[in-house]
Amino acid sequence: MKRIQIITGHYGSGKTEYAVNLALHLAETTENVALADLDIVNPYFRSYEQAKRMEDAGIRVIVTSCGGVADIPAINPEVMSIFQQEKWTGVLDVGGDPIGARVLARFAHMLKAGEYDLLFVLNANRPETKDVDSALQYMQAIEAESRLKVTGIVNNTHLCRETTPEEILKGAGLAQQLSERTGLPVVHHGVQRKFVDDVKDKITGEILPMNIYMKKPWEIEFYEEE
Repeated sequence: MKRIQIITGHYGSGKTEYAVNLALHLAETTENVALADLDIVNPYFRSYEQAKRMEDAGIRVIVTSCGGVADIPAINPEVMSIFQQEKWTGVLDVGGDPIGARVLARFAHMLKAGEYDLLFVLNANRPETKDVDSALQYMQAIEAESRLKVTGIVNNTHLCRETTPEEILKGAGLAQQLSERTGLPVVHHGVQRKFVDDVKDKITGEILPMNIYMKKPWEIEFYEEE
């Protein structure tokens, strides 16, 4: 049965980084993986920037915003194939706020329970999601706009190049609090590969080792040096 992974979360949560890493992870063991860039709100970090990397891994990349050459809020009709054709395992990278999640309402009637996961990517270092009450409020706003219910939580706490194992563990604690409040599982802890050994024995739940692909221009040299 097909499975659609819908990735949402606050701007700066690292949801696009997570979406790209998740798609590449799925492609290692799954055929017919497709990633659709449905973020038509924020032009800063876009998953289509990693299209070649993903296509080289056998992932079909569906680009919005006029094929990536202009940031215009338009949906590529190709996205419909992910919902209509059983063969695709889809990863949808959705705008990182309630307004961005509104695009999902267009497809809500096509999503059946058990065929999709709506994952809320959480970064404990974003002021809008810094504690369990604000994170819950933000998650509920996304649900209201998308007309879908969140099915899982992803701890992706980071501080870009200033990230430390302690920050990741702080995020794990907040994700656990949100899980206890909502009854939703913590699906993944997104952890930069160099920190996996530092946190693996201190975190309960599955770790998704992450490479950093979505870099600001002035960060490229820093990450390449690692």
